[in-house]
Amino acid sequence: MRKFFLIPSLIFATYCMAQTEVTEYVPGLNAEGVTYFLPQTVVDITIETEKVTYTPGEFCNYANKFLRTQGISNKPDTHWNIKRIEIALAGIADPNKAFTIKLKDKSIASLVELAEDGVLLSINATQEPDNKKDKDTETIHSSKQLNPKELLSEEILSATSTAKMAELVAREIYNIRDSRNSIIRGQADNMPKDGEALKLILKNLDEQEAALISMFEGTTETEQRTLAVRLTPGDKDQTKQILFRFSRLLGVVNADDLSGAPIYYDIENLTNLPQPDEKSLKKAKRPQGVVYNLPGKALLRIYQNSEVLYEEEIPVAQYGQTDVLANELFNKGVDTKITFDPATGGIRKIDR
Repeated sequence: MRKFFLIPSLIFATYCMAQTEVTEYVPGLNAEGVTYFLPQTVVDITIETEKVTYTPGEFCNYANKFLRTQGISNKPDTHWNIKRIEIALAGIADPNKAFTIKLKDKSIASLVELAEDGVLLSINATQEPDNKKDKDTETIHSSKQLNPKELLSEEILSATSTAKMAELVAREIYNIRDSRNSIIRGQADNMPKDGEALKLILKNLDEQEAALISMFEGTTETEQRTLAVRLTPGDKDQTKQILFRFSRLLGVVNADDLSGAPIYYDIENLTNLPQPDEKSLKKAKRPQGVVYNLPGKALLRIYQNSEVLYEEEIPVAQYGQTDVLANELFNKGVDTKITFDPATGGIRKIDR
């Protein structure tokens, strides 16, 4: 949710020159006005994991003999994998960076857009809505497959040994392949009348073949789960911090659960902005214009042992500085539109 304020304080006119008067927010002492916050950057990490369950086929021991398929396991297996890691930056109100835009008489009204927690989003403009959809915390994917038992002929079911049944099922697979090749080449006795009928027949043949092959190669079911973690970069570098633990048998487990191997993260400050000295800070006057962030840069790395799972440079408000917009941007008669990055508080766009 966003808040919009028509404030006659942001650009106020005098007979000489209009100026924007902004002061640091002091509870109970500030004059009437609109208070806004600059954001501190947080990192939302989404870890997508996948549970894979393998069930061997009834004829798995004959896969190489009748289908020339090697490497088919005859043992059931269940394990977890980390599919992907994604990040998104967000901003939350920094309680140490609150400012008030004073209200004045004889002023020109202006539009200020604030987030629900009071973070400044725009001046004389509106932020474009975020169209990202919420992700499901748990999703199960399983493809429906024909029951191969329903495709077995009387001859196959009457076979007296498993080896004989496997041989007859393999022969049925080869017959399906021959029928499909004949249709594709236009050599079948009863060719489909149109393209849609051709697609339907080929689809049915593919499904039958896949069902019968599963009796040799087995079936694999997958279940996907996502884990959401929020990190807040601090003043100092964060190195080799445990993000979560991961077990091939159990998937994601708590950071203190030793059944899983630790997945670490580093957040390294890469900012090279010159820092003001203490003397200049003491002499500095309180801000008079709109205060915004000059975000710094950080290197985010997620890894397990020597394997890097994710690495990217990201902007971080905490590693930067604040600056003040020039009053000339808000002189009377100047239509200035400014949008800020909600995650960092930096300027995203200025239109005059």
